[in-house]
Amino acid sequence: MRLFRILAGLAPALAVAAFIGFAAPGSSRAEDQPAAAPAAAPAAAAPAATPAAPAGPPACSSTVLKECAPNSGDTAWMLTSMALVLMMTVPGLGLFYGGMVRKKNVGDTVMTSFAITCLVTVLYVIVTYSLAFTSGSPFIGGLSRAFLQGILSDIGKGIGNPNSLAPTIPETVYMCFQMTFAIITPALIAGAFAERMKFSAMLWFIGLWAIFVYAPVAHWVWGPDGIFSVANVDDKGNFAGWVKVLDFAGGTVVHINAGVAGLVSCIVLGKRRDTGPGHNMVLTFIGASLLWVGWFGFNAGSAVSAGLQAGMAMTVTQIATAVAALTWMFVEWAHRGKPTVIGIASGAVAGLVAITPASGYVGPIGSMVIGVACGIGCYLGATSLKHAFGYDDALDCFGVHAVGGMIGAVLTGVFAVSEYSGASGLIEGNPGQVINQIIGIATVIVYDGVLSFIILKVIEHHNAGVPAFSEVEPRIQDALYMKKLQPALREYLTKLREDAFIDIKTGYEDAGASPNQTKPIETANKEPSAKDLKKKKKFGIF
Repeated sequence: MRLFRILAGLAPALAVAAFIGFAAPGSSRAEDQPAAAPAAAPAAAAPAATPAAPAGPPACSSTVLKECAPNSGDTAWMLTSMALVLMMTVPGLGLFYGGMVRKKNVGDTVMTSFAITCLVTVLYVIVTYSLAFTSGSPFIGGLSRAFLQGILSDIGKGIGNPNSLAPTIPETVYMCFQMTFAIITPALIAGAFAERMKFSAMLWFIGLWAIFVYAPVAHWVWGPDGIFSVANVDDKGNFAGWVKVLDFAGGTVVHINAGVAGLVSCIVLGKRRDTGPGHNMVLTFIGASLLWVGWFGFNAGSAVSAGLQAGMAMTVTQIATAVAALTWMFVEWAHRGKPTVIGIASGAVAGLVAITPASGYVGPIGSMVIGVACGIGCYLGATSLKHAFGYDDALDCFGVHAVGGMIGAVLTGVFAVSEYSGASGLIEGNPGQVINQIIGIATVIVYDGVLSFIILKVIEHHNAGVPAFSEVEPRIQDALYMKKLQPALREYLTKLREDAFIDIKTGYEDAGASPNQTKPIETANKEPSAKDLKKKKKFGIF
């Protein structure tokens, strides 16, 4: 029994000792163990590690432009922007213009916007994209992308060759985005010659203008080696063009270009025979609203990336549009005694136009100044200027787009801030940029005006003496229709004469016999009553 108690007392001590022994570092235990005998043969080699997966294609960037993977975020934003800008033309511009014409011409007006969309798309694919946005000469691009040949879009490998002007997105996306600009520009021109140009002549004019005017001007300002393009730089990053013109989203390429062509068109066509107020201001309101929304894709999308510059471009677009709309409304209110829906909508469009060249270069304060300036300037351009010179700009294409584009382009040279784009304007001590902007504006006006005039005259000459440009109800067409109707009209009048012959000279009526056997009309010699005299005077008989 005593032995059992001794062992029971030692049991806890033995347990603690065993725990400490097992918890000691392995090295101390290993030292107590005898050395293991050397292996008779080397152990079998461990299986080789799994080879690393091959590296994916490099990300597209300004320095990697061959067989690279585009940025998915930038691509998504640009796909959205393309859809927004297309919406500006169909249905936006069609509704905006359609509400401002007379009811009988609304079908022709909306049809014009739709047909231009289709026509310019085909021409753009064939040749316009290549001429505008590929390298060639300082004046025009090459034909390396005619019919969109050479565009790499390997879906299996996830690679493509982006355009150097938009290095992080597929070239197909950039091509479609710029296509929407090429579509809306000639569609704007139609506002100047609304209710006057024959549909066939319009198609010829727009098609030729898109190739011979739009493509060269777009290459000058945006092309990789254009004379005015900020993208035209040498290997060291220095500007390699002739004159550096800042045009972020199309002040010169789109709006001044379209406005000048519209002015030339309405001068060549002459004035309309008759005019009238717009038939539906609600259509114009809806169209202006669609233009406003779509313009975010127009301006912010021109950053060709979803980054800081796109954010600032969207911000100043909203600010300038609102300020311009209010400015136009208050000026019209003071001038005419009341504001109008057409007026505030036109003011909003004027603000969108003016901020377009500046959207990627100016800040909020600059955008507010641009909004006020274009609200006043475009109102005067659409009213006083048009009346002073007597041209019939039907829907104020020149007064809003050309005048607004000029104001915006010049003020871009004033308010450009290097923090937002790397380009400085007058307020940062670079007055030369204002001179550059004026040179760009003047060059586009002269080239566009001369080429547009030549194209219009060629189309008119090709119609073999029959004017290609006429109102919806032209005098020449009235004469032609009357000539065709003469036989039927003569037959109809003969039948009337046989049924009731009236001799205008004598006031005698045929009783059903031959015209020679006439009898006096009973009431012919009666004095007209006071009621008859009043009725005849009302209708201008007396």
